[in-house]
Amino acid sequence: MTGPSSATRLADAAATATLRPMRWWDIAPVMELELELFPEDAWSTGMYWSELAETHPGGTRHYTVATTADGAIVGYAGLMVVAGEGDVQTIAVDHRHQGSGLGAALLADLVREAARRGCTELLLEVRVDNPRAQRLYERFGFEPVGIRRGYYQPANVDALVMCLHHPSTEPKDLKETRHG
Repeated sequence: MTGPSSATRLADAAATATLRPMRWWDIAPVMELELELFPEDAWSTGMYWSELAETHPGGTRHYTVATTADGAIVGYAGLMVVAGEGDVQTIAVDHRHQGSGLGAALLADLVREAARRGCTELLLEVRVDNPRAQRLYERFGFEPVGIRRGYYQPANVDALVMCLHHPSTEPKDLKETRHG
């Protein structure tokens, strides 16, 4: 027996979590999740304050949180756009919600925003020891373009750099799940 389809997982994620813009009052719960998921190389509270300061209209950042019906933050994602190029800054999903399609929903939000802002390329770095995330990015059409040696510190883990050319307002993964 096979597992649920991508479309079903996205529907499940949508049923259990809602995406909305990240706000300053989200920083504390985001930091709790950040420290749980990335204990060795977590961002600081100051980094999130700096990122959110650029989410104003005309700013270079776009940040989204995923919340449950009770308001708990179970995922978040961020995008930077400068001069027509986008960079996925972060994507994180609470361990209890991984595999539900929430990571795909967050990534789809970033891809759509990159397309809306006219990006010709969307780049990201992913740990070379995270094949699950790499498969997610490949489903969306990201392709490996390089390696950043020792990018993740202090663990000294390499990053695989991936690129999505010409992001679409209808990301590839969502097109495939609607018809597949």
